[in-house]
Amino acid sequence: MAIRTRMSGNEATAEAIRQINPDVMPAFPITPSTEIPQMVSTMVANGQIDTEFVPVESEHSSMSAAIGASAAGARTLTATSSAGLALMWEVVYVAASSRQPIVMAVVNRGLTGPLNINAEHSDSMGARDSGWIQIYGENNQEAYDNMLQAFRIAEDPKVHLPVMICQDGFITSHAVENISLLEDGPVKEFVGSYEPEHYLLNGEEPMAVGPYAVSAYCMEAKKAQAEAMIRSKEVILQVAREFEEISGRGYGLFEEYQMEDAEYAVVAIGSVCGTTKDAIDRLREQGVKAGLVKVRVFRPFPGEELAEALKGCKAVAIMDRCESYSAQGGPLGAELMAAMYRAKATAETVNIVYGLSGRDVRVEDMMQVYEDLKGLAEGRKTFEQYPYLGLRE
Repeated sequence: MAIRTRMSGNEATAEAIRQINPDVMPAFPITPSTEIPQMVSTMVANGQIDTEFVPVESEHSSMSAAIGASAAGARTLTATSSAGLALMWEVVYVAASSRQPIVMAVVNRGLTGPLNINAEHSDSMGARDSGWIQIYGENNQEAYDNMLQAFRIAEDPKVHLPVMICQDGFITSHAVENISLLEDGPVKEFVGSYEPEHYLLNGEEPMAVGPYAVSAYCMEAKKAQAEAMIRSKEVILQVAREFEEISGRGYGLFEEYQMEDAEYAVVAIGSVCGTTKDAIDRLREQGVKAGLVKVRVFRPFPGEELAEALKGCKAVAIMDRCESYSAQGGPLGAELMAAMYRAKATAETVNIVYGLSGRDVRVEDMMQVYEDLKGLAEGRKTFEQYPYLGLRE
């Protein structure tokens, strides 16, 4: 039976962690993810879970401890944001290349320059090529649901890769919404126990751990890692199907909203998708065939599937909540435009940067995006370069 309540995104994530009851959680506080380890440590102190909570001196140490615990065969989880993820940089790559099924809650916040603490995807997008699976949520419900699915994906023998579960800082992490929780029993049955047959520090299987990878072997290791990422796509979908059976909530690699006959589409990640849906509802009442493709899984990138979903559109806006400083736009724009090119898509396409450092995005802003797309398709609107939405000139 579903449990209806109200929670912030951080509370929802912590509740999912309580129900999962991981073996080890090393963590170091950083806004806006601080509440997650704070809540989990309180649960440990109150006897609600028997997780070994490890307070460490930095985020680099947090990921290092997570790698050690996972290598010893423990189900391991941590949480971070922004500069905390950046400080983990070296060991984030080590976790993935060592094939450790660690889960990390990433509460997205802009990286410094200038200093700010608000929502942006520059932290997790900066780590997009680190070898971690990346799953993003639009709202608090999805933050909870995605966390419940994470270990099933990471620990699958066909995958064995770490997973980031991402949500927008403050916009979802601290905002309270209605949410539907599952009871503990079905969650425990769904997540299952973690009893790995093979793990790096297994005394019965002695091996060298972390030696220098000479040229004759390193490429093969990287290829094996890449193949695991490719295989993870089907595992993500299978886990989602099983999760729908116990929750009634379906998930895929992405979500389509009003895309059946859409002529103008927005492709976006995270909380802005809720605003975009409201804009679409208003525009549909006016006869505008607007639609949305919400990317849930960014790694592995579902390029072919996204291009197929957009094939009937006249114009597409690809929205990035970070700047890649490539002089071309953001990472979602670059990867999706490449996929659309390979698919020989004919839609006019523009990459739009939005919401940097928590800049508000209103329903009216997204309605203007669709108006611009209509003008682009009709030849009335041009873009000299990739635009910033809501920029004060």
